[in-house]
Amino acid sequence: MVWHDLLFAHWPVNKPDLAEFIPPGLELESFDNSAWLGIVPFRMSGVRHRFLPPLPGASAFPELNVRTYVRDRSGRSGVWFFTLDAAHRLAVRVARLTYRLAYTNAQMSCRRAGDWIHYQSRRTGPFTSLAVGRARTPHAEFRARYRPIPGSTVFSPAPGTLEHFLTSRYCLYAFGPRGVLRGEIDHNPWPLRLAEAQIDVCTKAGPLGLASLPAPPLLHYSECLSVVAWLPRPIP
Repeated sequence: MVWHDLLFAHWPVNKPDLAEFIPPGLELESFDNSAWLGIVPFRMSGVRHRFLPPLPGASAFPELNVRTYVRDRSGRSGVWFFTLDAAHRLAVRVARLTYRLAYTNAQMSCRRAGDWIHYQSRRTGPFTSLAVGRARTPHAEFRARYRPIPGSTVFSPAPGTLEHFLTSRYCLYAFGPRGVLRGEIDHNPWPLRLAEAQIDVCTKAGPLGLASLPAPPLLHYSECLSVVAWLPRPIP
């Protein structure tokens, strides 16, 4: 798959606020004594099985992730997704069954006007945390415009920095009937630029019990990145 026009919006959060949504076998990671909540809108293209061509009408759509950062008992760091909104019903169904991730149907749009990306997402399906088995209100919305800061240069995050902690993660965790699963991810280091955004509505963290988030968020933009992902497997 290829990810386009991606915004990393991150907020520091108290670890107890997220702990109830992390399944046994995983531990929240922190940087500067805070857990971090990420809201990541983007659009995908070229989604396909590696031995098959992209399916017409099913290989390109917007997606928005609500995520945090965890490690397993072996110390392997990765991403935990609270929810993943997608504007394609078939993709949502397939991803829930095969990846065991909390994909949810949403009405979404992503369009470019000059160097600004105008993005909207309104969740239409129920949010169910696969880790703790509870359903929460589906009403969650994100409406914003964002862009790379003019004149900012592309950089790759250096080890030990907050940007590296937030973005340089090469596995995801999911939760299946037998416990925690890990899926490998492979891509080049993120080509990041500093970003700016006007966020008009953001209630994606509401179902997690976070009615408001500290402002402003830490913002980064990435124009394009090719990604390969493997199906999650039980952790040895």
